[in-house]
Amino acid sequence: MKKIPLEILGLSSSQSQSGSFALILGEKHGNRRLPIIIGMFEAQSIAIQIEKISPNRPLTHDLFKAFAEHVHVAIIEVVISDLKEGVFYSRIVCSDGATTFEIDARPSDAIAIGLRFGVPIFTVESVLSEAGIILSDMDEASEEDDDDDRDEDDDEDAPRPTTPRATEARDPSGQVSLDELTKMLAQALEKEDYEKAAKIRDELNKRNG
Repeated sequence: MKKIPLEILGLSSSQSQSGSFALILGEKHGNRRLPIIIGMFEAQSIAIQIEKISPNRPLTHDLFKAFAEHVHVAIIEVVISDLKEGVFYSRIVCSDGATTFEIDARPSDAIAIGLRFGVPIFTVESVLSEAGIILSDMDEASEEDDDDDRDEDDDEDAPRPTTPRATEARDPSGQVSLDELTKMLAQALEKEDYEKAAKIRDELNKRNG
């Protein structure tokens, strides 16, 4: 199975869930983004390592690194391997010099540990296809919104129709329309509200599936 390299693009605090963060991963050789909701402790551990901050006492992931090095186990790579019912799964690939083995882990823990060993982060196409956000599509939707705003500004005296809010624009089934969901996703990405973007993405995937 072909592995797709990822890079960490940033962390964004949750707008609706206290203590939660969105970890944003980007496809190294593509335009897809993979937001994953993680806990505060894991976000702190990842941020500390990215910023090269040395805590006064070792965190859990530092302890794992110290233990692994003491027993001569090396970390080779981290793979976000699956997505089931909205839950991401990952593996930490290890080696003791003679054999290679894998450990199941939450993506947040796996990435926090992988950063400490300086190893690459990968995913697979099935995960990116289902949960990835394609920036080019969102940029186009955002540009359309900008064009509409500019047209209104050009004719300030013209009567302005009442535009329903995105949550009120619904199709006959009572659901928000696909077009409105796409615009909402573009707006969430523009505001870097990746948690909201992830939820909208999941809804779009359900509709398109």
